[in-house]
Amino acid sequence: MSDAFTTRVLTFTTGSAERVVDITGDCESFLREAAAGRDGLLNVFVPHATAGIAVIETGAGSDDDLLSALHTLLPADDRWQHRHGSPGHGRDHVLPAFVPPHATLPVIDGRLELGTWQSVCLVDTNVDNHSRQVQLSFLG
Repeated sequence: MSDAFTTRVLTFTTGSAERVVDITGDCESFLREAAAGRDGLLNVFVPHATAGIAVIETGAGSDDDLLSALHTLLPADDRWQHRHGSPGHGRDHVLPAFVPPHATLPVIDGRLELGTWQSVCLVDTNVDNHSRQVQLSFLG
Protein backbone atom coordinates (compact mmCIF):
# COMPACT_ATOMS: atom_id res chain seq x y z
CA MET A 1 0.00 0.00 0.00
CA SER A 2 2.95 2.39 0.49
CA ASP A 3 3.18 2.99 -3.29
CA ALA A 4 -0.56 3.51 -3.56
CA PHE A 5 -0.87 6.07 -0.76
CA THR A 6 1.73 8.76 -0.03
CA THR A 7 1.46 11.80 2.25
CA ARG A 8 3.61 14.88 2.73
CA VAL A 9 3.12 17.71 5.23
CA LEU A 10 4.06 21.23 4.13
CA THR A 11 4.39 24.27 6.38
CA PHE A 12 3.50 27.78 5.22
CA THR A 13 4.13 31.07 7.00
CA THR A 14 1.07 33.19 6.35
CA GLY A 15 2.10 36.19 8.44
CA SER A 16 -0.07 38.66 10.28
CA ALA A 17 -2.42 39.53 7.40
CA GLU A 18 -5.30 37.60 5.85
CA ARG A 19 -3.97 35.65 2.89
CA VAL A 20 -4.83 33.47 -0.04
CA VAL A 21 -1.70 31.44 -0.78
CA ASP A 22 -1.40 29.66 -4.13
CA ILE A 23 0.00 26.19 -3.36
CA THR A 24 -0.54 24.70 -6.83
CA GLY A 25 3.20 24.47 -7.50
CA ASP A 26 3.71 22.63 -4.21
CA CYS A 27 0.97 20.17 -5.17
CA GLU A 28 2.52 19.61 -8.60
CA SER A 29 5.97 19.09 -7.10
CA PHE A 30 4.60 16.52 -4.66
CA LEU A 31 2.81 14.67 -7.48
CA ARG A 32 5.95 14.45 -9.63
CA GLU A 33 7.40 12.21 -6.92
CA ALA A 34 4.33 10.57 -5.41
CA ALA A 35 2.25 9.86 -8.51
CA ALA A 36 5.12 8.97 -10.85
CA GLY A 37 2.90 9.09 -13.93
CA ARG A 38 -0.06 7.25 -12.39
CA ASP A 39 -3.73 8.19 -12.23
CA GLY A 40 -5.32 8.80 -8.86
CA LEU A 41 -6.56 11.43 -6.45
CA LEU A 42 -4.81 14.23 -4.59
CA ASN A 43 -6.33 15.17 -1.26
CA VAL A 44 -5.31 18.54 0.14
CA PHE A 45 -6.16 19.05 3.82
CA VAL A 46 -5.41 21.85 6.27
CA PRO A 47 -5.70 20.55 9.87
CA HIS A 48 -6.61 23.90 11.40
CA ALA A 49 -9.97 25.15 12.73
CA THR A 50 -9.50 28.57 11.12
CA ALA A 51 -8.25 27.94 7.56
CA GLY A 52 -9.52 26.40 4.35
CA ILE A 53 -8.61 25.14 0.89
CA ALA A 54 -10.12 26.77 -2.21
CA VAL A 55 -9.80 25.98 -5.91
CA ILE A 56 -10.02 29.39 -7.55
CA GLU A 57 -8.39 31.66 -10.11
CA THR A 58 -5.50 33.70 -8.73
CA GLY A 59 -3.50 36.64 -10.02
CA ALA A 60 -6.43 38.44 -11.65
CA GLY A 61 -7.97 39.74 -8.43
CA SER A 62 -10.13 36.74 -7.54
CA ASP A 63 -8.01 35.99 -4.49
CA ASP A 64 -8.59 39.52 -3.18
CA ASP A 65 -12.25 39.26 -4.16
CA LEU A 66 -12.53 36.08 -2.07
CA LEU A 67 -11.13 37.87 1.00
CA SER A 68 -13.49 40.79 0.36
CA ALA A 69 -16.48 38.45 0.06
CA LEU A 70 -15.49 36.72 3.30
CA HIS A 71 -15.35 40.14 5.00
CA THR A 72 -18.88 40.85 3.81
CA LEU A 73 -20.19 37.42 4.75
CA LEU A 74 -18.16 37.02 7.96
CA PRO A 75 -17.35 40.49 9.35
CA ALA A 76 -14.50 40.78 11.85
CA ASP A 77 -16.56 42.45 14.58
CA ASP A 78 -17.95 41.67 18.03
CA ARG A 79 -21.04 39.66 16.94
CA TRP A 80 -19.31 36.30 17.44
CA GLN A 81 -19.75 34.22 20.60
CA HIS A 82 -16.26 32.74 20.15
CA ARG A 83 -14.25 35.71 21.47
CA HIS A 84 -10.59 34.97 22.21
CA GLY A 85 -7.75 36.40 20.10
CA SER A 86 -7.99 39.36 17.76
CA PRO A 87 -11.27 41.29 17.49
CA GLY A 88 -13.72 39.31 15.38
CA HIS A 89 -11.65 36.12 15.60
CA GLY A 90 -14.83 34.09 16.09
CA ARG A 91 -15.51 34.48 12.37
CA ASP A 92 -12.25 32.66 11.62
CA HIS A 93 -13.75 29.59 13.30
CA VAL A 94 -16.80 29.81 11.02
CA LEU A 95 -14.66 30.11 7.86
CA PRO A 96 -14.26 26.32 7.27
CA ALA A 97 -18.04 26.01 6.87
CA PHE A 98 -17.72 28.25 3.78
CA VAL A 99 -14.18 27.45 2.62
CA PRO A 100 -13.74 23.78 3.55
CA PRO A 101 -10.49 22.52 5.04
CA HIS A 102 -10.01 20.06 2.18
CA ALA A 103 -10.19 19.44 -1.56
CA THR A 104 -9.89 16.20 -3.52
CA LEU A 105 -8.63 16.61 -7.08
CA PRO A 106 -8.09 14.24 -10.02
CA VAL A 107 -4.59 13.25 -11.09
CA ILE A 108 -4.15 11.92 -14.65
CA ASP A 109 -0.80 10.54 -15.82
CA GLY A 110 0.80 11.97 -12.67
CA ARG A 111 -0.43 15.51 -13.34
CA LEU A 112 -2.96 17.56 -11.43
CA GLU A 113 -6.08 18.05 -13.57
CA LEU A 114 -7.16 21.65 -13.09
CA GLY A 115 -9.07 23.98 -15.37
CA THR A 116 -7.13 26.63 -17.28
CA TRP A 117 -7.47 29.30 -14.59
CA GLN A 118 -7.82 27.12 -11.49
CA SER A 119 -5.29 27.12 -8.65
CA VAL A 120 -5.20 25.29 -5.34
CA CYS A 121 -5.08 27.84 -2.52
CA LEU A 122 -4.70 27.95 1.24
CA VAL A 123 -7.15 30.51 2.65
CA ASP A 124 -6.12 31.92 6.04
CA THR A 125 -8.04 34.74 7.70
CA ASN A 126 -6.64 34.12 11.19
CA VAL A 127 -4.02 36.81 11.82
CA ASP A 128 -3.17 35.26 15.20
CA ASN A 129 -1.74 32.04 13.71
CA HIS A 130 1.23 32.74 11.44
CA SER A 131 2.15 29.14 10.58
CA ARG A 132 -0.05 26.61 8.77
CA GLN A 133 0.40 23.00 7.84
CA VAL A 134 -1.09 21.48 4.71
CA GLN A 135 -1.23 17.72 4.22
CA LEU A 136 -0.98 16.44 0.67
CA SER A 137 -2.00 12.81 0.12
CA PHE A 138 -1.88 10.93 -3.19
CA LEU A 139 -3.98 7.81 -3.63
CA GLY A 140 -3.34 5.98 -6.87
